[in-house]
Amino acid sequence: MDSILYYLAPDEMDPFLLFWGKQALISAVIIGAFYLLSRLAQQLLTKVGTRLCSFTETDLDDRILERVSGPAMLLVNCAGLYLAIRRLPLHDRIGIIASGLLFVVNISILTIIAYRALDELLKAYGARVAGAEMSRQLMPLVEKLCTIFLVVTALIITLKHFNYDILSLVTALGVGSLAIGLAAKDTLANMISGFTLMIDRPFRIGDRITLGAQTGDVMDIGLRSTKIKGLDNTLLIIPNSELCNSNLINMAFPDVRGKGRVNVGIGYECDVARAKEIMVQTALDVAEVLKDPAPEAFFVNFGDSALNLSLFFWVPEYTQVFGAQDKINSVLLKRFQENGINIPYPTRTVIYEKDTNNAPQD
Repeated sequence: MDSILYYLAPDEMDPFLLFWGKQALISAVIIGAFYLLSRLAQQLLTKVGTRLCSFTETDLDDRILERVSGPAMLLVNCAGLYLAIRRLPLHDRIGIIASGLLFVVNISILTIIAYRALDELLKAYGARVAGAEMSRQLMPLVEKLCTIFLVVTALIITLKHFNYDILSLVTALGVGSLAIGLAAKDTLANMISGFTLMIDRPFRIGDRITLGAQTGDVMDIGLRSTKIKGLDNTLLIIPNSELCNSNLINMAFPDVRGKGRVNVGIGYECDVARAKEIMVQTALDVAEVLKDPAPEAFFVNFGDSALNLSLFFWVPEYTQVFGAQDKINSVLLKRFQENGINIPYPTRTVIYEKDTNNAPQD
């Protein structure tokens, strides 16, 4: 500033000072106006915004309003200060540095506001839609990815403001991402499959699933693999990409009730109706078997040595199927014996024929 004043003629000093004072006054008015605007916006958010949020059933908008109101007021004040600094006839270097710093501050505040709003949205989605387990595993990673995206976006906007060539940066990021993707394609495939499993939710932690010949309870759903505890207390670790491309049975969906089946064969001379009645009554006498839906017995087919019957029953939880089936089989065998219903076993009759052609001649 001194260097500028030094080269001004004496008769030019007053107009310059007058111009500088006028710009300083305008800048002060801008700062004051934006300060009043921030106070007005604060009052509107406090009264009108809170009243509008009270009409909604969720408290999500209340939490977002509470977290962004403070940075929003600061943003308005910094925006006024930025405009005021740009109007002052400062030295080129001083003006560029001051306005640049204020621009960076404004972008940082905008990033904070976006992050806080997004954080509340992710928390609400994780708690109400995704579930507790998904919130624990997936939401932290999603939040980190969103944070990285916001920071990179703010950095690109800042570099663009200072006339830096961002094309080379974007190109370098693209090439680097391509190289990482090619080098870790299997890991990325499992991670993407992990996202799919967590969002689509074909099974949850604690569900019992059958995958091919393997049956077990889901212990953990990670980003790379899923851990399944087998019925023989072994731990099966399956890559998520394999789970996404395989057919599986979820025994705990749509509810935890389990359906059991008892197959038995009775003799052809036995009374089928009486046998079916005994089977249904036996199932009803077992405590674990549900009365609704009620057990049902069916005459399935004619076997080689028996009439094949099947009993279907339901239990409150699929883990009780084998125990209930054991009790039904034990009681059913006794009642069949008491009612004269026999359970035949396969028999074979072997007939030896004498070969008369090769018999010795007398």
